[in-house]
Amino acid sequence: MRLAIIGSGPAGYYTAYRIMKKMPGSYIDMYESLPVPYGLVRFGVAPDHPEVKKSSENLDDVAKWPNFNFIGNMPIGDGPGRLPLRTIAEQYDALLFAYGASKDKTLGIPGEDLHGVVSARSFVGWYNGLPEYDDLNPDLQSSDTAVVIGQGNVALDVARTLLAPIKHLQSTDMSEQAIEALSRSRVTNVKVIGRRGPLQAPYTIKELRELMHLPETGFVPPPEGWDELIGVERKKLPRQLKRIAELLEKGSKTPPEQAMKMWQLGFMRSPVEFLSSDGRGLDAIGFERTAYTAEPSSVLEQEDTPTLSGPPAALNALRALGVRSTGEKALVHTSLAFRSVGYKSEPLPGFDELGIPFDQKRGTIPNDKFGRVLRPDRSPEVPLSAAHSPGMYCAGWVKRGPTGVIASTMDDAFASADTVVMDWEGNARFNELGGEGERGGWDAVKRAVDARGIRSVSWADWEKIDAEERRQGIGKGKVREKMRSITEMLRFLDA
Repeated sequence: MRLAIIGSGPAGYYTAYRIMKKMPGSYIDMYESLPVPYGLVRFGVAPDHPEVKKSSENLDDVAKWPNFNFIGNMPIGDGPGRLPLRTIAEQYDALLFAYGASKDKTLGIPGEDLHGVVSARSFVGWYNGLPEYDDLNPDLQSSDTAVVIGQGNVALDVARTLLAPIKHLQSTDMSEQAIEALSRSRVTNVKVIGRRGPLQAPYTIKELRELMHLPETGFVPPPEGWDELIGVERKKLPRQLKRIAELLEKGSKTPPEQAMKMWQLGFMRSPVEFLSSDGRGLDAIGFERTAYTAEPSSVLEQEDTPTLSGPPAALNALRALGVRSTGEKALVHTSLAFRSVGYKSEPLPGFDELGIPFDQKRGTIPNDKFGRVLRPDRSPEVPLSAAHSPGMYCAGWVKRGPTGVIASTMDDAFASADTVVMDWEGNARFNELGGEGERGGWDAVKRAVDARGIRSVSWADWEKIDAEERRQGIGKGKVREKMRSITEMLRFLDA
């Protein structure tokens, strides 16, 4: 079997790893739009989380297999410097899409395009050296207060990065320009605001704990008080939520009166407008207060027993508790805000030509939950049903949406890989594009790449970039100093 994997992040390399283990005779070519691999692990994981980045070692292992190719600097499309998806598809028995979520969700409220309103994804990409955001230049000097809208782990990463002592970041692989900008930052107060309550927010206890233990940084409790916000006797809470409640009530390791910087969690507030006095720069954010649609204590009246999916019913019910608008307004003054309400995937150019559907609302490729891409299928017997698109598979965020951590992406990728292997060994229909005959794989695609004048990047090329980044990092006392532009990477390789 010849398989093309589109994307080299965790979903891609875990899928490749699994298939190589189960079908050692298969040929896998991995296409990546950037010259460098690892996707989210390189450009999305916080620099001070090196243990998470270790998952990339799975791709290092895969790259040693003789039947594997990494093909970097290969954006998909029909324009100059891009490779049409059909050109790839015609040379493989199967394609597996694992290209993640390249865009961020918007709030859709007035003023979102004001100067000073920054997407968390672009900020994270900027400090991680993602070429797309190399020139972001966030204004960290105009205000001592920053507001982060959203309370997921990315939102807490942003808060921690803004508040961390600079020495905490200098030895990481954070880009040097980001370290310099953060060292000059005036931000000493960060408010992380969400529309629901402390037990419904999507952060994890690990991320909360890191902020609570951040040196020289104090935590300011919300003005409503924990009893009002939590609304449940602590002893009645499911264990996971009880731990979160206890951590929040305990507060920061550094007492607020001894802290040099402060942070606060604001709950039950939904943003409705970004405000400006001159129509250009952010001055304040308008919020509307929310209230629970039911008393939190009432959802515990059901029996706290495990559901079929595992977690206790009470945990699920409390986590899912909704909110409604109260109509009460609130205002927070700041000239710097970060929007952190989630990522989203987009369809690749060429999907329509190949008959690959995309659910714009969900931001996913329709699939059967096992990784098989589904397409609408009409037949005399069934007016409209879903059928597997032969040889087309997906994994990761583009399969299930941008949720979960790398461990859950691994499980998801393994499931998709197992499906590919099962279908191949079960003689299922595979890709029929390009007609019958043996597929040429990368050798055949390379001819089209050369004809288009695209400079592909091999795994050996990546190893050269990796070695140079590490060499430059050593001189600065850090893990590596990333090359921040595609031009810089290619210039180095061709020097």
